Amino acid sequence: APDSAGEWTWTACFRAGKNVAAADDPQTGQPLAPIDGQHGTLLIHPSDKTGRDFRSRGRLDYVGQRYLRFAGSGEWFLKCGADAPENFLAYEDFDNTPNHGNRRKSWQPHLRDWQAGDPTWRDGRGKGIIGALNYLATEGLNAVSFIPLTIEGDDKNVFPYVAEQGPFTRFDCSKLAEWEIVFEHADQLGLYLHFKTLETENELLLDGGDLGLERRMYYRELIARFSHHLALNWNLGEEINNASTAQKMSWAAYFWGHDPYQHHIVIHNGANHYDLLGPQSRLTGFSLQTNRSDFAEVHAQTLNYIRRSQAAGKPWVVACDEPGDATHALRPDADAGNSHTDGRKNALWGHVMAGVAGLEWYFGYQHAESDLTCQDYRSRDRWWDYCRYLLEFFQNNKVPFWEMQSQDALCTATDSYCFCKPDDVYVVYLKHDSQVELDLNAASGKFTVHWYDPRRGGDLQSGSVASVDGRGTRDLGRPPRSPAED
Repeated sequence: APDSAGEWTWTACFRAGKNVAAADDPQTGQPLAPIDGQHGTLLIHPSDKTGRDFRSRGRLDYVGQRYLRFAGSGEWFLKCGADAPENFLAYEDFDNTPNHGNRRKSWQPHLRDWQAGDPTWRDGRGKGIIGALNYLATEGLNAVSFIPLTIEGDDKNVFPYVAEQGPFTRFDCSKLAEWEIVFEHADQLGLYLHFKTLETENELLLDGGDLGLERRMYYRELIARFSHHLALNWNLGEEINNASTAQKMSWAAYFWGHDPYQHHIVIHNGANHYDLLGPQSRLTGFSLQTNRSDFAEVHAQTLNYIRRSQAAGKPWVVACDEPGDATHALRPDADAGNSHTDGRKNALWGHVMAGVAGLEWYFGYQHAESDLTCQDYRSRDRWWDYCRYLLEFFQNNKVPFWEMQSQDALCTATDSYCFCKPDDVYVVYLKHDSQVELDLNAASGKFTVHWYDPRRGGDLQSGSVASVDGRGTRDLGRPPRSPAED
């Protein structure tokens, strides 16, 4: 993933010796001819890609702010995607994938989404999982999540090794090459790769949590094979609870020091991980999980981590990657109950209006197509529309979210959100029918007033008030329809 066009030179280093695969010293072991010392050049041309393909935008970087930014296009990134199933890679078409608990997937419901010309491997394998990614992209989503190592975890079927038993030092090269085909396709579809490297059940599996041989080799293999992808984060683990501060700090430092592209590094609660705040930590963000059966706490929890990280001197890119609880969270369309309305108001818009990076959606285990059993993303087909409408609102209307802050107190409506760049643009989200007044005392000039429907998407619309002046608290009027809705 070169940073610029032009002629690049390369030199091969190929060495043999005990533990050489995990060594940091390039002189470890003995050089092996004829590969060691070979060299040459690569001519890199400017990208000719367009649309969703991340190669049209460049690498997605942490730049010391609350959002990630594409190095090529300069665009800022706001994500919305699928957090479930965590065993996304427990797929029957991947080599050496067992079927513990009958949880191995066929991704059969998404065979119809595979398109002629899409990649496969070994005589046409892979159509189901490639089709699943196609579906997510068609719905306008831009992120997908997975755990690459579930030995001793909830699923137990996903691992990069040749065997399920330790020592964990021998990697399954054919399986990892098949994973790479899927990840490359995700890049081309504009799907951000969320590597949840471990989970709470196996967070200490490798070297008891220390940065020993097994853990260094696991991290190094992920980096070597997959760090060239343009949009990803390294998540130190899902629901990490038992690792010490020193261990967590060492994991983050290893990724930062060995990934040549220094991709975004996060950790998921579990524990609150306030011990990783500040410039002394290589963590660049946080993967938030909430724990209520409803989504009421998402906005406040999000603001908590933003404000703590800013006060500690290193702003984190905060995403809500598991809103809700393990039991229910985002239910299927056929069993939605109130989860879609509650989720839209309190999680989807509640999180983004706090001024943060975006969301991924967890599927509760007491419902069909759950976090371990899901093989059909269409089980939440209606929900993905709400996510797309949110992303389209910010993109199509050129809302400068990266320059905006949460200032809920400016809106007098009960239980509402205000997200603004003062004296420039104000986005107000109303959950309920109410009198809508906005405090513009600190602003000057005239503001136009438009309405957006988060249930149907589409263009901005005109309401009962066309414009308001600054230097006062102003009534924003009524929406063009459905005044009792959000």
